[in-house]
Amino acid sequence: MIGLVDCNTFYVSCERVFQPRLITLPVGVLSNNDGCVIALSTELKALGIPMGMPAFEIQHLVRQGRIHLLSSNYELYGDMSQRVQAVLEEFSAGVEPYSIDEMFVRFDGFAPGQLLEHARQLHQKVRQYTGIPVCVGVAPTRTLAKLANRVAKKVPAYGGVCVLQADSLAARRLLQKIELGDIWGVGHRLVERLALMGIQSAWDLAQADPKRIRQRFSVTLERTALELRGIPCIEMIDANEPRQRIMTSRSFGRLSGDLGEIHQAIRQHAQRCAEKLRAQGSLARAVYVFLKTNPHRPDLPQYSPGAIAELACPTDDSRAILHAASQALTAIYRPNVAFMKGGVMLIDLVDANRQQLSLLDTPERAAQRDKGHQLMAALDEINQKMGRGTVTLGRPSSGAAWHLRCAHRTPRWTTRWEELPSANTR
Repeated sequence: MIGLVDCNTFYVSCERVFQPRLITLPVGVLSNNDGCVIALSTELKALGIPMGMPAFEIQHLVRQGRIHLLSSNYELYGDMSQRVQAVLEEFSAGVEPYSIDEMFVRFDGFAPGQLLEHARQLHQKVRQYTGIPVCVGVAPTRTLAKLANRVAKKVPAYGGVCVLQADSLAARRLLQKIELGDIWGVGHRLVERLALMGIQSAWDLAQADPKRIRQRFSVTLERTALELRGIPCIEMIDANEPRQRIMTSRSFGRLSGDLGEIHQAIRQHAQRCAEKLRAQGSLARAVYVFLKTNPHRPDLPQYSPGAIAELACPTDDSRAILHAASQALTAIYRPNVAFMKGGVMLIDLVDANRQQLSLLDTPERAAQRDKGHQLMAALDEINQKMGRGTVTLGRPSSGAAWHLRCAHRTPRWTTRWEELPSANTR
């Protein structure tokens, strides 16, 4: 059996763990640069505010104290997600992260009666140990687990936990009620085409001929139909599988054409890419740097260039990667152009343990390379213990245009020593 654990209103819940005063209040979390609402509490949804609402359109509600808007605090959200995963790993046979707030969990060897009780314990332990409320859906396949999770969240009688057996009467009744658009991976265009075949519900799709579904649509939809029958067909991508490319990019807080400021942004992105590269045990052969102007400002010059700088040899050394990124930026920068976004991508990655060294490699170069590995390892260890950005290659200036706007960001309670919550003992 497979479970799907979904954190309820995750971003808002992370904020409420450290600010209990926000519980029951209408709270929203904003996108990068405080542009629009990307996460809403149940109370905020009840006021009719939709996902994606521009923040400036509801500032009057903030001033009136009717709603509360917070800037994104991704460092906190990422750490809380890891804490939830740690609890799940302790109480299950394996965890497969699907997103920052959703994780598939393996439940092997449980009898049906034991499984329900264990799922309820898991539901309670995550809330107890992390403060994050979750819903748990358990079923024989990932697609059915998604539907079981949806029921656990939407139907209060389940208490946040739903265990679904594929051949049960409850599963049949559920599938007959579920519309096609609510099935994992079935978009609105597929819904329209399936309707022409008389397939209106999840139950109809489950009963359809899989071979016919494959011929008319795709092997992916065939697997979905089989999963609805309780036949496992979908395997998740291994989260530990090394990525083929690593990218870090971000929109600037405001438009900028200053080479010094843009260079600082590219250096910060390149350093972050190098950290990710070392974390997955890979080396990069080239660095790609790109810039973008604002396409919604036709009154300004439009120029969105990119350039690749090859590395002398595959490396994960931040110094070499930063040097290559600077070269690429110099090649594409154009004065008198206001840019809104910049980024760095490491490409042509290879496994660090399978690096092919040159026959002309000298002992001096090998010793220099070993010293570089030791330096990078020390840098990563310090930043892991003391917080990201404690030690960097060059310090960015404060107030630069490329810094994100985050006027309402809460402290990074769990990852920064200087922002740890304090207890008043008086």
